[in-house]
Amino acid sequence: MKKILLALLGILLILAAILLFNTLTLSSRQVDAAPLAQPELPDAIYERLAGAITYPTISYSEDAVPDSAAFKGFHQFLDSVFPLVHETLDLTYINEYSLLYRWQGSDPGKKPVILMSHQDVVPVDQPTLGNWEAGPFEGAITDEFVIGRGTMDDKGTLMALMESVEMLLQEGYRPARTFYLAFGHDEEVGGSNGAAKIAEYLKAQGVEALMTLDEGGYLAENMVPGVEGTVAVINLAEKGFASFDLIVETNGGHSSQPPEENTIGILAQAIVDLEDNQLPYKMVEPINYQLEYLGPEMPFAQRVAFANPWLFKKPILKGLNAHTTTAPTIIGGGVKNNVIPTVAKATVNFRILPGETIESVQEHIRETVHDTIRIEPEGFLTNPSPVSGVESEGFAVLQNTIRGLFPDAVVVPGLVGGGTDARYFYDVSEDVYRFYPMRLHESNFGRFHGIDEKISKENYAEIIGFTYHLIRNLD
Repeated sequence: MKKILLALLGILLILAAILLFNTLTLSSRQVDAAPLAQPELPDAIYERLAGAITYPTISYSEDAVPDSAAFKGFHQFLDSVFPLVHETLDLTYINEYSLLYRWQGSDPGKKPVILMSHQDVVPVDQPTLGNWEAGPFEGAITDEFVIGRGTMDDKGTLMALMESVEMLLQEGYRPARTFYLAFGHDEEVGGSNGAAKIAEYLKAQGVEALMTLDEGGYLAENMVPGVEGTVAVINLAEKGFASFDLIVETNGGHSSQPPEENTIGILAQAIVDLEDNQLPYKMVEPINYQLEYLGPEMPFAQRVAFANPWLFKKPILKGLNAHTTTAPTIIGGGVKNNVIPTVAKATVNFRILPGETIESVQEHIRETVHDTIRIEPEGFLTNPSPVSGVESEGFAVLQNTIRGLFPDAVVVPGLVGGGTDARYFYDVSEDVYRFYPMRLHESNFGRFHGIDEKISKENYAEIIGFTYHLIRNLD
């Protein structure tokens, strides 16, 4: 017995030594960057952003025709408030409503850079109008905020890019590297007629960019457990998106004599089965990068876990949502309270982890639900994007620019669960990243696509400063 206890003690000591060694050798991946000063900006920047908000460039559905008056009006507005951009840069209209600006560089040996945003916004639920501080398309300005649909998603970054280029042109700046500004018009409904066509056009032109930058990353303020302060999340990839209809068809009948397997009951069980048998959590790129960058900045106990994922993998991956998610979103069936319906249908949405595919998710559904249920793809579907690197020139410039402007921010690569237009640009770009310094915290996170969308003047000025310095640093 004594020998067994000694052996167990020895194993525990070896385990502790391994855990401690891995923890102590987990070194910080943060860089010391030269300080960058925010440029001085006039109050007119807020008036121009507010003006952009007054154009209701709403995307309703994939099949809906864009509101020509709103989009064309917005284009004319951009032309009027950014005269140097429109005098100097070449502008190409893609599919009538999407905008592609080219700022020709002086050195053809330098690979170009693509900076993205999108013009369209989501609709506003009419019953919520009373909960807005000002009308969503009024373009109101207060002492602290610019209010309206699109301030956060995504006219704020679009206008910041235009402000930066206009300011650089006023300074007489001419880039060595060519820059493209790509502004799609249908990101909120998949981007297939906007950003996808821009990427096709650039590919046909033979463009091979150093990097593409789009929305989808942010400055998270006190939102990452274990890290006090700000975390700058540069998302290297995005999950795929797929919805499937589960359709049950039976003979129906009278509710007074229900069959053993009711139409709605079969459907309800299928939903329960999918939620109870979700696809597993996995350690994949870029989740491993998150651990490498975030772990060294954690308190000791969490640092032990992040340094030893082989032992603590399950809770870490669960915390990072590192799996293909399952979310029933629509359900319907039945016409009367005493009639068993002949048809019932539910739509289930999946956000697909890198390494899995639309096909593998459909096969998972087939293996999980009742074999009488028909499974049909629904609407827009896309596989997970490729994963960009953290050793590239583009990532280094991004990290240095962020740390130069926000020296206390912890830069962490990540994986975005939502979709962006960036997914279309891997064929024309070495790397694709998602980051603008939009500050997110508990009090404003729900404003994306939500009620009372607004951006603080201070944060909007920070985004302009970031894009201004990023162009210079990339050049």
